[in-house]
Amino acid sequence: MMISTRGRYALRVLVFLAEQDSSRYIPLKEIADDQEISEKYLESIVKTLVAAGYLDGLRGKGGGYRLRRSPDEINVLSVLEITEGSLAPVACLEADSKPCARAGSCRTLPLWRGLNNVVREYLGGFTIRDLTKEDDGDFDYVI
Repeated sequence: MMISTRGRYALRVLVFLAEQDSSRYIPLKEIADDQEISEKYLESIVKTLVAAGYLDGLRGKGGGYRLRRSPDEINVLSVLEITEGSLAPVACLEADSKPCARAGSCRTLPLWRGLNNVVREYLGGFTIRDLTKEDDGDFDYVI
């Protein structure tokens, strides 16, 4: 599984906004400059985040974006599912997949189910608030 720039950038934007004054709308240009992301590409990402209910957008002077929910309520797994689509390692484990005729005899299905559970459990255990915490020196993860 590889997370695309779309998913990674969405998380970066949410973390950035979580670290700002929650009453202030941050202009798209400011977000793009800070995160070194193309403004045009970022525009499509924030539209997705607005539609999903994670961001509020305001047009015009003084406009921009801010979090609609508390960073504690925004789960990393849900953000990645919105930006990436299914995170299932194989097609037969995707939410809307048709039952596989070989599922009863598939020797690898338990492996894929286990991997799917580990990924979902791990990513589901993080919120945007978790990603805003100060580095204690032991955390070498970069999105």
